[in-house]
Amino acid sequence: MGTPDFAVGSLKALADIGQNIAGIVTAPDKPAGRGQKIMSPPVKVFAENSNIPNILQPTNLKSPEFIEELKALQADIYIVVAFRMLPEMVWSIPHKGTVNLHASMLPDYRGAAPINWAIINGEIVTGVTTFFIEKEIDTGKIIFTEKVSIGPEMTAGELHDKLMVKGAELLVKTVDSISRNEYPSIAQQDILSKKDLHVAPKISKEDCRIDWNKDGKSIFNLIRGMSPYPTAWTEIKRNEDLVGLKIFEAGFEKQSHSINVGEIITDHKKSLKISINDGFIIIKEIQQSGKKRMNIEEFLKGFQGIENYKLLF
Repeated sequence: MGTPDFAVGSLKALADIGQNIAGIVTAPDKPAGRGQKIMSPPVKVFAENSNIPNILQPTNLKSPEFIEELKALQADIYIVVAFRMLPEMVWSIPHKGTVNLHASMLPDYRGAAPINWAIINGEIVTGVTTFFIEKEIDTGKIIFTEKVSIGPEMTAGELHDKLMVKGAELLVKTVDSISRNEYPSIAQQDILSKKDLHVAPKISKEDCRIDWNKDGKSIFNLIRGMSPYPTAWTEIKRNEDLVGLKIFEAGFEKQSHSINVGEIITDHKKSLKISINDGFIIIKEIQQSGKKRMNIEEFLKGFQGIENYKLLF
């Protein structure tokens, strides 16, 4: 059970070792892009290309028809990777349980966006966890965990790819252990008292707005933690001209200075930086509203007079 590319890594790993995959549950096809062409989710595309049978795309996970289709597959175990929250009538079906792969070291960073929040919060280590699904989200008994380091300039996209590979490996180990009935089962409650926990809620548009009054490290971590999606953003204005900007890549130069916070500084050719309290944020890759993503040199060629705009924050 899964939908995006992150889930494809696990599906491929299980298929590659010859696991008998009874069926796939994924999101319905939907229109995407400017042309609103109907697109299949990545998990479905992979399943079709790999001749994996029984692809189910329910709109209602509680519908009697869907429940009957699931039961007819007679699967021993359900594997859930980047999918919707399951009702108990679904996750309680398989006799060996329903296993979820989560992109953090549970119980830390429970929630929908653990990859983004780990980087935003400046973590240097995260990981992946397999656990049995229970009633409360992300609270079930832990089977295995695997730590993954976060590089000082790593983006959410880069960490996503790293965790996708590690998570797939961990799932192969998990399924093998469950099939042999030899696996740990650690209650998260036993770990809760040992550490301060972070949460990883779904990210809102406002979470992505850059607060230029914050320290440089926090701004830098926000930009890389939101890149490439959903992307940190800001706005600049000159008279009545308001321009939205998404920032995909930046650097932080720590430096004492007397320039006002939010001042836009450029050489008009290769450099664009924003003055902040403890230095400068160096903009490297950017996207103007309605335009394509581009490096800063390309952007400055097409955007004249940016130093005359004021940052809104």
